[in-house]
Amino acid sequence: MNGDRPTIRILVVDDEQVLVELLSTGLRYEGFAVEVAEDGVAALELAASFQPHLVVLDWMLPGLDGYAVCQRLRAQSDVAILMLTAKAGLDDRVAGLDAGADDYLVKPFKFKELLARIRAVLRRHQLSLTRRLSLGDLAVDRETREVWRADRPIELTPREFDLLELLIAHPRQVFSRETLLNRIWGYDHVADPNVVEVYVSTLRDKIGDKDRQLIRTVRGDGYTLRD
Repeated sequence: MNGDRPTIRILVVDDEQVLVELLSTGLRYEGFAVEVAEDGVAALELAASFQPHLVVLDWMLPGLDGYAVCQRLRAQSDVAILMLTAKAGLDDRVAGLDAGADDYLVKPFKFKELLARIRAVLRRHQLSLTRRLSLGDLAVDRETREVWRADRPIELTPREFDLLELLIAHPRQVFSRETLLNRIWGYDHVADPNVVEVYVSTLRDKIGDKDRQLIRTVRGDGYTLRD
C-alpha cells in the first residue's frame, strides 16, 4: 500500500519528556525511523551516527542550545531542520532561519501541523512520503485531502480526514481513544474522550461503513481499520 520508498530517518531533539514521547510515538506510527536526543551535545553525536534525513530541534536545550546545534549541523551537512520553540517573536524566527533551519514551529502546536511541515520540508529536500493511500476500494490523497470510496468522492471535515488518514496509513493497527485524541486534537488539547466515538460514528456514515466492517471497534482497546 505504501510502496517501496526507503524509511525516512528523523532525529527528535528536545528535553521535554512528555512532548518527546508523543512526537516519537506519533512519528513512528507514521512510518519514520526515530531517534531521540535530550541535549545539544548528544544531538550532534547521534546525528553523526544516525545520519537523519530531518532533525526536529528544540531551541531551548540544556548546555548547547538549539541555535548552536542548528549552526553546527548546517555547517556539516544539508540535513533538513525543523526548529521548535516557545519563542514567537519575529526576531527569534528570523534568527532560527538565519542559523540554517528550513522551517520554524511555535509551541504549543498540533501534531498534524508538525506532520504537514515535515512533509513540506522533506519535499524541498527532494524526499517525500507516499501521497495516495488505499485499502480495498477506499482511498485518500494526502496532498489534496480528497477521499474516494469505489471512485465516489466523499466530503470530509478536516478532523474527519485526519482521523481516516491515520487509520488507513496503519491498517490493522489498534488506536486507543487517548492516542486518537493526542494525534488528532493535539497533545495540549483538553477534550472529552467521547468526542472520538462521535467522529468515528460520523466517519462511518460518510464512507458507507454502517455495518462496521471497515472501521472496527476493538472492545476495551479502541479502533482499527481493516479490509
